[in-house]
Order: sequence, then C-alpha cells, then structure tokens
Amino acid sequence: QVQPVESGGGSVQSGGSLTLSCTGSGFFAGEYLMGWFRQAPGKEREGVASIGAYEYERTTYAEFAKGRFTISRDNARNTIDLRMESLQPEDTATYYCARGSYATITPQLSAASYTRWGQGTQVTVAS
Repeated sequence: QVQPVESGGGSVQSGGSLTLSCTGSGFFAGEYLMGWFRQAPGKEREGVASIGAYEYERTTYAEFAKGRFTISRDNARNTIDLRMESLQPEDTATYYCARGSYATITPQLSAASYTRWGQGTQVTVAS
C-alpha cells in the first residue's frame, strides 16, 4: 500500500525533544514533496514543516516551528524526519506525515497540496 507511515511519537516533559520519522511505504520519499502536519483536540490541522523533492531539499516551516523543529530527508532509510526541540505543552497533538506531488521541489504547508496521509502519531508534552 502506498502510504506514509509515521513513528517516533510519545510523551515528553516540557523542554524536551523528540524525533518523528516518516517512512515511504510503497514509494521513494526522496522523489516527492513531503510534509508534516499536526492536529490538536478541537483545533484544525495545521502545517508544521515541508521539504521539497530531490537533492535541493528546500524547506519551509510554520512560524511556531522555526528555530525549534528541523525537517530532513534520509534517502538511505527512505524517511522524512522531524526533529523537535524545546517542546512545550501547546505542541501536544497528533502529528501526520503527508505526501505531495511527484518531483515538486518547492515546499508547501497547505494541506491541499498533499494527497497521501499517514495514520498519525501522538505527541504529548507534559508541563
């Protein structure tokens, strides 16, 4: 089945760090626009970070993620990783990985640009 598969969620104390991984199941993530989104209870899904296709590795981040989160690609593992540092309780959410269009090098935070979504992984930050 062609689908992004997330892993690495969990619980952490405020100020702590987590790394989420997204594996391209049935496809090579390096050839696609890829993004991380999150949705907290009672809130709309929002873009967190995105990385464009191929070696250009252009990235973009939501304002709340700048300076704390880093999106990266590991072609050997076929993963898109999201390193999250200085986590705060407001970062608590279900985090989703999504696949956009083939060969799109410009990163995008709009959910409308993505057509394949993972099941999500829970991140809980305790105060």
